[in-house]
Amino acid sequence: MKPSTTNNRILHVFVLTALLFGSLACYLTWFELYGKTDIMQSSYNKRLQIESSKIIRGSILDRSGVVLATVSVENGIKKRVYPFKNLYTHIIGYDSPTYGKTLLESKYNDVLLGKSALAFISEVENIMTDEAKRGYTLNLTLDNLLQMKSRSFLGKNHGAIIAINPKTGEILTMVSTPDFDTNEDALENDWLDLTENENSPFLPRATMGLYPPGSTFKVITTLAAIENGLKDTRFEDKGSVVIDGKTFSNYGGKAHGELDLTKALTYSSNVYFAQLSELIGAKVLTSMAGKFGISRNFDFDISLTQSRIGTADMGKTELAATAIGQGKLMVTPLQMAMVASGIANHGNLMKPFVVGSISDSNGKVLKTMLPESLYTFTDTTSAQLLTDMMVHVVKTGTGKKAQIPGISVAGKTGTAENEKSRLGQGYDHAWFIGFAPAEDPQIAVAVILEYQGKGGGQAAAPIAKKVMDEWLKELKAK
Repeated sequence: MKPSTTNNRILHVFVLTALLFGSLACYLTWFELYGKTDIMQSSYNKRLQIESSKIIRGSILDRSGVVLATVSVENGIKKRVYPFKNLYTHIIGYDSPTYGKTLLESKYNDVLLGKSALAFISEVENIMTDEAKRGYTLNLTLDNLLQMKSRSFLGKNHGAIIAINPKTGEILTMVSTPDFDTNEDALENDWLDLTENENSPFLPRATMGLYPPGSTFKVITTLAAIENGLKDTRFEDKGSVVIDGKTFSNYGGKAHGELDLTKALTYSSNVYFAQLSELIGAKVLTSMAGKFGISRNFDFDISLTQSRIGTADMGKTELAATAIGQGKLMVTPLQMAMVASGIANHGNLMKPFVVGSISDSNGKVLKTMLPESLYTFTDTTSAQLLTDMMVHVVKTGTGKKAQIPGISVAGKTGTAENEKSRLGQGYDHAWFIGFAPAEDPQIAVAVILEYQGKGGGQAAAPIAKKVMDEWLKELKAK
């Protein structure tokens, strides 16, 4: 064998060995920085399960201290217990030795086990006691009574209800249906049916369901018009209009005659807003949607699906469809609750949150989540003008069934076509967003009912009214 051939082979082996060591070093670096957290926190990590078995998992409480999740111990066996069964399926989730952890149980696993950085805060006090064997408590912003009422208002409908305190961002209630009992025995019995259920009971519709918003999006189109000097624009509504070869019609084909911006929002004229979109333009409309948070991410207590909208170079027909809440536009119910909340708070959208504070098992508060401004999308004057228009929607327009005696309500209805709408009548989604009292908002809501085949004013507005009325009565009683 020639020396040069031998040297080449040695060099090849050296290079290969160097590449292998380099790959190993890269992997170990990645694992140390990113990968180990997911593996260590995985609900299927047996070492974590063994370690967790030595700790009494922390409780989860509502804003008034009602126990929503706790631990029972029988014959030395600890079991996670959810007293309200299916009421918090899509917020708290479940903690199961068989099926793992979801939602708050997963996101705050270290806190509930007393293993987070918060442990240092009370570590000195816990020395020589058994306190370190107990996890920390999550105190939620949710109100259990309002949650129960909201769930009953949804009944057998599939959909979601979200209510937010617009001044702070605290989520007061968040319900998604269909749901299921998250207790271990129920999960064991129902798991196969749940996984095969075509109605997707595992989907947290409020935070991860994507829907066309229908006419609820017109509040964003309206604000874009206000901010760009188009609030006095008038169009003749003859029931339908053709834009670049595509016909846009009002719900039920009704013609409203000559309309200004306020009347167009009040009667939810597709014809008016489709024509208005050409004056606003795609760049302005998508920019305004982005200011409300559509297509933008933010940190939240549980997983979110990002809402989406078409691009700034969309064509005329897509622009017209977007302006009335259709087209490529898709939003979560939480997103639309945030839209209502931001308008209610004079153009300042507060960051929504579910976990209000964390405390130890003795009730000592270790951390409090403070209200935080997320986006400022308009000025107070423009927000007030839009609020006044939304009050007209409820007083004299499509949102009449959201009226609360003695209280001024601002709102917007929506009827959204979807993938089933082309099959015939009876499939459109029904929406309502709004807040009350309009002059000093205490609650902002979003309601969506899937495949109702009714307008949002008929199906969703009455539910939104009940939610708002219930909370205002609770506040008055306190």
